[in-house]
Amino acid sequence: AIDYPGLTGDAGFDQVAKLRALLPGYEVLFGAAVQEMGRHGRRQQFGNLIATRLPVAQAQSYPLPYPADGGVRTMPRICTTATVISDLGPIRIMTSHLEFYSKPQRLAQAQALLDIHRQACGHATHPPLDDETGGPFQNKVHTTRTILCGDFNFETADPEYALIQSANASAGATQLLDAWPLLHGTQQPHDPTFRLFDSRYGPVPICCDFVFVSADLRQNLRSLAVDGTTRASDHQPVLLELAGGA
Repeated sequence: AIDYPGLTGDAGFDQVAKLRALLPGYEVLFGAAVQEMGRHGRRQQFGNLIATRLPVAQAQSYPLPYPADGGVRTMPRICTTATVISDLGPIRIMTSHLEFYSKPQRLAQAQALLDIHRQACGHATHPPLDDETGGPFQNKVHTTRTILCGDFNFETADPEYALIQSANASAGATQLLDAWPLLHGTQQPHDPTFRLFDSRYGPVPICCDFVFVSADLRQNLRSLAVDGTTRASDHQPVLLELAGGA
């Protein structure tokens, strides 16, 4: 967030600049879902951020659906993506923060995330015409390998959870899979990621922060863990490790 005193308590606070200063050697990519003029006359921004030490082949931000839902507290949302070059080859990182209050908006946004993934897979399997002219039509790095992560504001029993995992090869896209049951088994519940230390949004801790991986990364999964001790945020950090090699 940039310059939202209601979030940080400090007027003019630039969280993006702060993170850039704290992460030397990282490329920091910020996508603003909300850009508006505050009552104090300064530009305010709120969105998603990706920080990486890997080379970034390309980065994009996609506005997510924002259908009207009268009388409900809402704000615009986006998906920020970065295609990084790793030991496994190119991997597309997608991150988002879906709507909390409006279920119709959240469901539409989950569908849009799936559509963005399908579109990217389509470019990987049916690449555009080669272009080496040095202009913006020049060749892009496309891949089906994908990691989708973020604060989804839904739980495993909600329809959005199944929707995101509904892509299949027959539709031309690699399926996105929740990494937790792949590594911990289907009988072990997700560790909670929200409401551990702050009960303002509900009395019971839940998991609403997930890491989905494309099926072609399944064999490279090594570990997935939730840090349930830190109070640096109202959400807990989630760490995914991939094994190197093809």
